[in-house]
Amino acid sequence: MILLGASGHGKVIADILKLTGENNIIFWDDNLAAVVAGYTVLSRQESANDQIILAIGNNATRKRIDTTSSNFNYGTAIHPTAIHANDVKIEQGTVVMAAAVINPGSKIGKHCIVNTAAIVDHDAIIEDYVHISPNATLAGNVTLKEGAWVGAGAVIIQGITVGSWAVIGAGAVVIKDVPDNAVVLGNPARIIKYIKL
Repeated sequence: MILLGASGHGKVIADILKLTGENNIIFWDDNLAAVVAGYTVLSRQESANDQIILAIGNNATRKRIDTTSSNFNYGTAIHPTAIHANDVKIEQGTVVMAAAVINPGSKIGKHCIVNTAAIVDHDAIIEDYVHISPNATLAGNVTLKEGAWVGAGAVIIQGITVGSWAVIGAGAVVIKDVPDNAVVLGNPARIIKYIKL
């Protein structure tokens, strides 16, 4: 398995892969001085027969690499302590960290991060390039549009839609829909600004 990105996020994914029995792990990174203890760091190649995971935390960067690198064969990584219902659909390139829970009827798009101890309750729709940070909680029937980022410890009540590329601040409590590109903070969450893409 090749991890594109030799940073802290990549180290966590490498640990998940080792726990699931993958022992042949290589990092690709533009910074060849990057050090990941015990692993080889090589410059990025344009194609590979091995599976690749984009080990990059930035949602927009994952999308840019995915949409400009058509020759990659993407894999997934799911920590052995993560729990997901049998009918959950998890697309290519997505990583699910330790103690995360994904309940029945949920769909997780490609190149998403469901981080440590995050909870995704029933019938959630998580579109591509989303990051759900540690200890975030999504109640039932929540939709996260492309590129949304839910901060650590945030709570989104049932039936809410979070727009594309919106950011939910750490600890926020979201009780109404969030528009595209909005940044929300607080309890209850309020829009503080819009991101220009």
